[in-house]
Amino acid sequence: MIKFAPEGLPFIAGAAAVTVAVLAAVRNWIATIPFIITLFMFYFFRDPERVTPVDAGAVISPADGKILLVKEVREQEFLRQEVRKISIFMSPLNVHVNRAPCDGEVVSVTHTPGSFKKAFLDEASMHNDNIAMVLKTSKGSILLRQIAGSIARRPVCRVAPGDTLRQGQRYGIIKFSSRVDIYLPMTAAVIVKPGDKVLAGETVIARWSSAAAAEGTK
Repeated sequence: MIKFAPEGLPFIAGAAAVTVAVLAAVRNWIATIPFIITLFMFYFFRDPERVTPVDAGAVISPADGKILLVKEVREQEFLRQEVRKISIFMSPLNVHVNRAPCDGEVVSVTHTPGSFKKAFLDEASMHNDNIAMVLKTSKGSILLRQIAGSIARRPVCRVAPGDTLRQGQRYGIIKFSSRVDIYLPMTAAVIVKPGDKVLAGETVIARWSSAAAAEGTK
């Protein structure tokens, strides 16, 4: 059975209602336009099951899409340390449900209003409307930033501080094309590169170093 993200149900119902209303009013080819939009809403808000690898040493992709960049930066706002940043761009054809990359506890969820530049632009990372979630894991704290784009203006985070997440668990969605940035401690070795395609909840994007893994078992 196909599942759909609950945030998409109003869009699906609205498009379907318009289709029925247009069909009842004109009964011609014009009704195919809202019908196609309705089909797209079903497709966009699909929420397929994923098989997450059972691997405590892995960091799993939080989003479907294409790797935009991988670089080392200093994250000043939340983690305040040198980190490895991975940016993932989601096109309108990707599944937009976001998943936890590791087991952990939600420390904070912060919505920052901003602009709506195209999500694949580098400046979108800091200047676009976004929701930043800090996840405390056994290997260190991770920052996940859901970033709105020029079309996607509604990032949604379903969790709150104090909640716990399991690796691969759904935690939010961004409506229409958008981007997710993940900031990892330097003890994580990134194994993806720009241009790679990834799946939320399935693709391993980084691995913890032996030292970090050993620390997590103490």
